[in-house]
Formats: sequence, structure tokens, C-alpha cells
Amino acid sequence: MSSPAPTRPALLVLALSLGVTTLSLLQSLVVPVLGPIGEQLGVSTAAAGWVLTANLLAAAVLTPVLGRLGDTHGERPVILGILAAVALGTLLAVVTRSLPLLLVARVLQGASYGLFPLSISVLRRELPPGRLSVAMSVVSSTLGVGGVVGLVAAGLLTGDGGDYRRPFWIGLGVTLVSLVLAAVLLPRRPATATGRVDWAGAAVLGVGLVLLLLPVSQGNAWGWTSPGTLGCAAGAAVVLTGWVLLQRRRAQPLVRPALLTDPRMLVPNLAGLTTGVGLFVSFLVVMQYVQTPPEAGYGFGAGVLEAAVVYLLPGGVVGILLAPVAGTIVDRLGALPTLLAGAAAGIAGFAVFAVARAEPWLVVTAGLLAQVWVTVVYAALPTLVVQAVRRSETGVANAVNSIARAVGQAVGSTLTVALLGAAVDPATGFPRASAFTAVALLGAASAVAVALVSVVGMVQARRRGPGEPDGDAADVERATACAGEWSPVSGIR
Repeated sequence: MSSPAPTRPALLVLALSLGVTTLSLLQSLVVPVLGPIGEQLGVSTAAAGWVLTANLLAAAVLTPVLGRLGDTHGERPVILGILAAVALGTLLAVVTRSLPLLLVARVLQGASYGLFPLSISVLRRELPPGRLSVAMSVVSSTLGVGGVVGLVAAGLLTGDGGDYRRPFWIGLGVTLVSLVLAAVLLPRRPATATGRVDWAGAAVLGVGLVLLLLPVSQGNAWGWTSPGTLGCAAGAAVVLTGWVLLQRRRAQPLVRPALLTDPRMLVPNLAGLTTGVGLFVSFLVVMQYVQTPPEAGYGFGAGVLEAAVVYLLPGGVVGILLAPVAGTIVDRLGALPTLLAGAAAGIAGFAVFAVARAEPWLVVTAGLLAQVWVTVVYAALPTLVVQAVRRSETGVANAVNSIARAVGQAVGSTLTVALLGAAVDPATGFPRASAFTAVALLGAASAVAVALVSVVGMVQARRRGPGEPDGDAADVERATACAGEWSPVSGIR
């Protein structure tokens, strides 16, 4: 029997990077058009906010399930199925004029979150160890780059009151190209695991995550002390505790509970969570600030188009150029020092915005530094996950990390909206300047948290010493060299 044809690494990375870009592009392009969605569909701002919430909830529920399906059916058919579902959802978003149907479209698009852990699994299986770190970093970094591309696309296509559906055409085009590239370039490989999906565990986890994320994303609209918010939070605590107990009794759990509390996994998960906070803080605070008219005492009166192209696009360009460089830095210096360096850029960027934002070039500089932070941290996270877990748990660990980032992004957007909304000056109708300083300090605090986590990780690694391996892999090279020995997505053999 002939062996499968070898994979060309550059083309494989291109295909997977474009797929992951689809994920973050579709997530972010609705942020600037929430207002137009409400106006053009004739619904309230709170109702339009469900366009973000539905996508996030679907992602949290589907990501671990898609990972397990990748194990039992192979990554290729699952990736193709995800991209087909996302294309269908995006087409629906283009043609519908109904909020309920738009929410259905966003749920379908939420399946795209499964692309990242599946992509890391494909890379680890197909690439030699010498190319793996850079390839993982490039694919991971596109999460931040795609977010900027989505915001810029929305600005270009909806400036001056344009139809909110126009940016979805960009998303549809990118998704279809990704689908074609995946169909042509992804190798056909047999499934690496047998068994069934723990559907009961998936259902309980889904309910728990929905109860957790609903108050996070809707707290501003519901009120943080309302019965709905407090009830959902209490329900999440009960259901997720029950899920952990259920997983402990399963012979083939959806996610091994010990994975969530492993100190070595806490580093990338906390870093992903807090970087997700900073990512959306930087997007939202820059967009809001530069669009505020100078009559409010600050701001530049930029339109959506100018805000996206002048103030956000430079960060996206830098992210694209930096992604392969960041991968090389991770490979040479290690993931934790790279994480610390990225956090330093984030701290500097938010510090600039907090104290020196009077000129456009200063705001651009702050945005650039924030984008450097996100790109570098996202480049380091997959390597940290690989170092932290057994070979058989690589994929599910990346799925958990994806959920951590998504939760962080929800928290970042919610807190930014809350801080700015609570400080509106009745005389101008715009937030006071001090509110932007507070938001910038929130972003800086999230970067400081990443720096502290990276320092703690380095201290722990030094205590373990070079002779004590992470997980059951003797070292990263040996772990990544054994691509055929592990079940790459859910971690179940």
C-alpha cells in the first residue's frame, strides 16, 4: 500500500491560515455595524447586540464537539464541513433582512472557532519538528490579523451609511476560497481515534457555557444585579460543576477535567483570556475615540472608513509582517520569553493611549503596539500548549485555549461598553475623556496580567529544571516528532 503523498508545508500553512483568518474576520466585522444593524432592521441596540452574543455562544458549545469529531472522522472532513456551514451562514447573512435569521447565520458562523484547534492538529501531524513552531505561530497570529481585517472591511464597505450586509460579502469570499484551498491541499488521513462523542457531556458543557457567557455579554443591557444576570451566573456555577463530575465518571470524556487545572495549562489559558480582553479593548476604544467629534473636548471626528483605514489598518499590516518573525522568535528564544516581550508591547501601547492621545499619530502608535502584543502572544500560545500537555491531548487543549480567548474577548467588549456608557456627559452626549483613560488602564492591566503569568511560568519551568519534562513528552522536539502516536483533537485514543 503506497504512503500518502507528502504535504507542501508552505501551501498547507497558507490554507490553514486563511481558514483561521475567516474565523476572526467574521467575528470582528460586525462590531462597527451593530448600530446600522439595529437601525436597518428596526430593532433596539440591545437586540442587535445578540449578533455578537449568538456567535460567541455557538463557538463555546461547538468547539470541543468539533474537536472530538476531528478525532473520530479525521480533520479534513470536519474542516470542510465547518467551512461549508460557515459559507452557508454567511450567505444567509448577506441575503436576510430578518434579525432571527441573522442570528441563525451567526450561529452557523460560530462553527468557525473549531478551525483553529483542528488546524494545529493538522500541522503537528504533517510538518517536521523544525518547521512546526513557526507554522503554528503563523496560523495562530492570523487570529489577531483577521480581526483587524474585519474591522477595516466593515469601515470600507459601510462608510457613509452603507448597507450593513456588505462586509459579509468579504467574509463569504474568504470562506469560499478557504473551502477550495482546504479541499485541494488538506491531506487525506485516517481517523486517529475510535469511540463516540460524549454527547451528554457536550450538552451539559454547552448549557453551562451559555449560562456563563450570557450575563458576560448581556450584563450591560440586563443590569449587573438583575435577577437574570445573577440567575445565569449561579446556574453556570451549578451546571459546570456538574459537568466536571460527569466527565470524571466517563471512560471517554469530552475534556479531561484535570486538564483545566493543570498549572502548565493555566499559563496559556490565562494568557489567552487576558489577551482576548485586551484585543477587543484596543479595537473598541480606538474606534470610539477617533470617531468622537472634537467638540466633545477630544477625538478627531473620523468616519467609520477613516477610523478603520487610518487607525486600525496599520496594525493589521504590522501583524501580517510580524507573524512569521514571531514564530522564529518563539522557536529561538522560547514561548514564555516571547510572551513576556509581547506583553511589554501591550503595556506600552495602552500607556501611550492613556497619557498621550492628543495627536492622531500617537493613537496609531498605541494601536500598533497593541497589535504587536496580540500577534506575538497568539504566536506563542500553541507552543505553550504543546509543551504543557501529553501528546494525546494536544488538540483538546488548543480547543480549551480557544474558548478562553473567546471568553476574554466577550469580557473585553462588555467592560469597554460598560465603562464608556457609564461616563456619558449629558452636555455632549459622548463619554467623558476620563472614561477612555479608564478603558486604557483596563487594557494595560490585561497586558500586565500576561506579563505576570509569563514570569510565573518561567519560574515554574526553572524549578522543574531541564531534566523534568512537561506532560509525558520528553521535550518539544520529541513530542512533535511523534505525529502518528496521538489523537490530535480531543485527545482520546
